[in-house]
Amino acid sequence: MSGAGTVEANFDGLVGPTHNYAGLALGNVASARNAEQPSDPRSAVLQGLAKMKALADLGMAQGVLPPQERPHIPSLKRLGFSGKDAEVLAKAHREAPGLLAAMSSASSMWTANAATVSPSADCADHRVHFTPANLATHLHRAIEPETTARALRAIFADGRHFAHHEALPATPQMGDEGAANHTRLCGDYGSPGLELFVYGAAGEDRPRPKKYPARQTLAASEAVARLHQLDPARVHYAQQKPEVIDQGVFHNDVIAVGNREVLLYHEQAFGDPAALRDWIGGGLQGPRQPVFLEIGDAEVPVEDAVRSYLFNSQLICPPDGSMWIVAAHECEENPRVWAAIQRLIGDGSNPIAGVKVFDLRQSMRNGGGPACLRLRVVLDPAQRAAVNAKAWIDEALYTRLAAWARKHYRDRLVLADLADPALLQESRSALDELTQILGLGSLYDFQR
Repeated sequence: MSGAGTVEANFDGLVGPTHNYAGLALGNVASARNAEQPSDPRSAVLQGLAKMKALADLGMAQGVLPPQERPHIPSLKRLGFSGKDAEVLAKAHREAPGLLAAMSSASSMWTANAATVSPSADCADHRVHFTPANLATHLHRAIEPETTARALRAIFADGRHFAHHEALPATPQMGDEGAANHTRLCGDYGSPGLELFVYGAAGEDRPRPKKYPARQTLAASEAVARLHQLDPARVHYAQQKPEVIDQGVFHNDVIAVGNREVLLYHEQAFGDPAALRDWIGGGLQGPRQPVFLEIGDAEVPVEDAVRSYLFNSQLICPPDGSMWIVAAHECEENPRVWAAIQRLIGDGSNPIAGVKVFDLRQSMRNGGGPACLRLRVVLDPAQRAAVNAKAWIDEALYTRLAAWARKHYRDRLVLADLADPALLQESRSALDELTQILGLGSLYDFQR
């Protein structure tokens, strides 16, 4: 199979109408720091759309994934709240406001957690494989996989090109957080690559974090690799250093990022970075040699990396083959982080040509940076043509979605608003219109 014309597409999650700061994610320092502050859903969705539009304007293949239905009334009913929708909201707000917050979370915006994706060049049946993450460690995210699977099947529908798996069983042994703990390295996107799975928990005999949960398990990563029919010789499982999980590095994409032949990572990211480098160096195929960019704690302490989300930047390759860092404004505002970025792009020994900075403050305050917002999908020309055409961001879709967001989204939301039946109706009206814009069919429970 030729790799000519193969690209790495980014599918960003649209921020949902109930974007709020409930501080639900244990171990996510930014989420906890901003808990219960007012949010601005309209600004949040427009900030995300601006990043999508800018990358599309660079010539990147840029798609969009829909948010989930929130507040999720079916889940509240499963938890024992009965009656009409307004009564369900009122009872949940009165009796269990934490559950209402969990069932109203807009966390599906972070599509790096939507699924793990393996390109056809790596899979034995030469199809692109998708496994939705079960997100089993947090209630507010564990309710996402079913709708995520529907959305992925609606956008990547052609069975000749795309293979869809069910989420793994939602057990502590099979905790799966998706692409946030998965990196693919390659000489060219269309060539067979190396798939790196990073886990936080293995067995009782392995080191574990003491303060925060290790969300990704080794068993889950191994199961995804089997489902995707990957060559075991081209798969590596690396343990995330438990000490950095306890410092707020809840996913590997908070402390490392890879693209094509480049792995950019903090010296504290992996339990055995030397073994990882040896594996990559011995296995990478294609015209490029691996490039390891390690940033030491003396240059950027872990605390600064977490606050700025330096390693949650995107590394992208526009059509000219250059490589760029896509960073949040918080990187520019941190002197040590910004100096590190300038050093990287000024060093002629690596491919990174420059940095593009975006205002993603609404997402950042809830604990998600540029890389959290996107799911990477490598596509050859035939696969790209088979994607639902209405999901690709261009000038017309950007303009339409920006107008849609301004029409439907509030500019201020506090936790008490989650019990407002009007917010539920506003959200459903927005999502109903969105499924028509994106050609998704009856995606949501309220439509089915």
